[in-house]
Amino acid sequence: MSSGHSRVVSFAALAIAFLCSFSLNVIEAMNEGFSVDLIHRDSADSPFYDPSETPSQRIANAVRRSINRVNHFKPASSLSPNAPETTITSNRGEYLMKYSVGTPPVPILGIADTGSDLTWLQCKPCTECYNQTDPIFDPKNSRTYKVVSCTSSQCESLGDGSCSSNETTCQYSIKYGDRSSTQGDLAVDTLTLGSTTSRPVSLPKTIIGCGHINGGTFGEQGSGIVGLGGGAASLVSQLGSSIAGKFSYCLVPLTSQAKTSSKLNFGSGAVVSGSGAVSTPLVSKSPDTFYFLTLEAMSVGSKRLELSDSSTSGGLEGNIIIDSGTTLTLLPTDFYSKFESAVAEQIDLQPSNDPSQLLTLCYKSATDDIGAPSITAHFTGADVKLSPSTTFVRLTEELVCLAFREDETLSIFGNLAQSNLLVGYDLEQKTISFKPTDCTKH
Repeated sequence: MSSGHSRVVSFAALAIAFLCSFSLNVIEAMNEGFSVDLIHRDSADSPFYDPSETPSQRIANAVRRSINRVNHFKPASSLSPNAPETTITSNRGEYLMKYSVGTPPVPILGIADTGSDLTWLQCKPCTECYNQTDPIFDPKNSRTYKVVSCTSSQCESLGDGSCSSNETTCQYSIKYGDRSSTQGDLAVDTLTLGSTTSRPVSLPKTIIGCGHINGGTFGEQGSGIVGLGGGAASLVSQLGSSIAGKFSYCLVPLTSQAKTSSKLNFGSGAVVSGSGAVSTPLVSKSPDTFYFLTLEAMSVGSKRLELSDSSTSGGLEGNIIIDSGTTLTLLPTDFYSKFESAVAEQIDLQPSNDPSQLLTLCYKSATDDIGAPSITAHFTGADVKLSPSTTFVRLTEELVCLAFREDETLSIFGNLAQSNLLVGYDLEQKTISFKPTDCTKH
């Protein structure tokens, strides 16, 4: 979820301050590693769940959200007021994460987002907030909540910092590419994560945004964002050396009938190694929020299709973003046409049009098995074979469609393609690793 980089503060100094104040006993506990549940927004455990929807309707809605989410990665200024966007409740991200904030702890359900940095939630008093089902967090009730002072060294060291009207509080402002936004006070408070592997993990003096003016396409069932991006203000960066710069996740396929949640792992439990594990370099590019990889080619069956420098804006290196919040995989327009043709050539069925025009290669089939070819993504140093059950998805009761789309300006490796892969981020070694895994058992 791109902020369009219109933040009024830079968070590096604040992240350093957080690490300096992080207690040693917490760091020791974290080095052992811990895991939390990631709840897909369409699963039965999610407040967004609609039991009246069929599985294919849930897939279609996820595809629509995916198309809208592309705007999050583009600067807000680059979008025209008439930019196309389908209407659907809460198109922000696909996975939810439970945590608590404050002392005593108040439970919060936020959107876990590898495309955002600052973790923020709606706060009282609300100058302008979107409707929220759960009570809005009141920082006055937290003994550990503290605003970052405008006169503090952290705020003063930021040349573009913003002060409140009474010149006492450091403030933040984020505008997302889909014209949603949040503004409020920069603060520190205790965040508590409910670990699935040990007792809850308490994170004192975590930098958060306490949003008093929030609007856009957020759904009323949740509150704000859990930032898992690569920037200094993200939760991952704040945890830093305490988790050895490592986190991983294993995404249960959207089509799975298993009653298990996906997992987000931190620290030593996030190491991806062993038979079948492959790694590719993380590429440092601007903005540092996003995780950039280099996609060299795609294979359809035994046919390898090379990406060229000309097919991706800015050259081949760092030409694709890996993102947990985008459902589809997006490829450059000229390359996608070759890729789609190669897939169609190996399927012994007549393509059918998608009336909703969401996806471009579809087939009428009563079964999900349409004899689709194997598809492999060739990243630098890492060949990642995609799960056949997630390269094609059932979009309607009649249609099975290729879960890829073209985009003229942006390439994204989405969460369907990442399903049933253990995906590990090592921010110290600057690598991302993949390992085929049954995520219902991980």
